[in-house]
Amino acid sequence: MATEATNGAPAGEINGAAAEKTVTYSSLKPQLFVESSKATDAVAFYKAAFGAEEVNRVSHPKRKADQELPMLLSAEIKLGNASILISDLTDDSAAPVKSVGTGLVFCLETEDIEAAVDKAIKAGAVAEGEISEGEGASCGGRVCKVKDPYGIVWLICTPAKKCVNVEA
Repeated sequence: MATEATNGAPAGEINGAAAEKTVTYSSLKPQLFVESSKATDAVAFYKAAFGAEEVNRVSHPKRKADQELPMLLSAEIKLGNASILISDLTDDSAAPVKSVGTGLVFCLETEDIEAAVDKAIKAGAVAEGEISEGEGASCGGRVCKVKDPYGIVWLICTPAKKCVNVEA
């Protein structure tokens, strides 16, 4: 990779100090931990409830004697243009807090909120209230909160209306 000299300073230096390399990220993938041995079920639920597509799966090569299924280290699912990693929560997992569903809410946008909520409920989610509209809706459009069987809250909402600032 070529580096240009700046204001007479040698290549890679700015004002006599080494230039810091620019770091860019290609994506952000939140990792969702569910109760141990239920990650596979969670992936199946997200496929059924939200139309998620599983794109990758990594299972632990060894399983403990008390486990019927191998531990799921991570399964990557795609929802729209976003990716989420789903993992079994264990004592040695990377989760900073060893509890499920704490302080986490996902927001899914759709034009057909009624059908989306109905599909999630049929797959096993529980609606927490009715579809709300207007200023009370946190997404800016119509919204309904559902909780999945793993304790995760999902806001299913219509896209927010674009705000236009008009100066007189």
